[in-house]
Amino acid sequence: MAALVFALSVEAQTAKEIVQRTDEKMRGKSSEAVILIRTIRPGWSREMKVKTWMQGTQFAMIRVESPPKDKGIIYLKRKTEVWNWIPSIEKVIKLPPSMMSQSWMGTDFSNDDLVRESSIVHDYSHRFSGDTVINGKDCYLITMIPLPDAPVVWGKLIVCIDKTDLVELHVRFYDEEGVLINFMNGYDVKMMGGRLIPTRFEMIPVNKKNQRTEMIYQQIRFNIPIEEGFFTTEKMRSMN
Repeated sequence: MAALVFALSVEAQTAKEIVQRTDEKMRGKSSEAVILIRTIRPGWSREMKVKTWMQGTQFAMIRVESPPKDKGIIYLKRKTEVWNWIPSIEKVIKLPPSMMSQSWMGTDFSNDDLVRESSIVHDYSHRFSGDTVINGKDCYLITMIPLPDAPVVWGKLIVCIDKTDLVELHVRFYDEEGVLINFMNGYDVKMMGGRLIPTRFEMIPVNKKNQRTEMIYQQIRFNIPIEEGFFTTEKMRSMN
């Protein structure tokens, strides 16, 4: 009976509520993480390690830890603004909105994917499109369309969320003409930071053969104390 009540309560949730719960599970009120990013191309691959700090949906800081030639590069999101600190020229650059769709440091993730300027909860409408199965897991199929004037990169997202654990296992990214550009898979769902989350994501461009980027969480802590004053351009400069 308890299982039935739980199942009915989940089904009663709206598509937006499912997306919000999934997003909050991966984000927390705040977080600090160490992530390995592996970019794979025909004939070569490279690895980069970053450390990230996030507070809600308004603030984010990403610092490159390795390789040595990129160490110290920092990206900052503060509300609606995104900044980049380049230590080799000791300069802070404000990124224009047009840059958010561009590749983040040569990977298959965009600047928006990493600093999350747009919000999958607040910048899209959400509707159930049916059910599907991903890696043996029953999933909600949810279609997300950007709201008018929302600062988003994509024209449409289709998200597959595990019904039991509410984790994102598959996402399809479409441009404004409805053409499929990328898809992303979530793997290795396990306890990390006290939460059951995917710990490896793989972004794959549709029309670029043998190309992909993996993002692997090595450490993550949720709901840690971070002051809003941490997310400033002055802090960016002092971290090098």
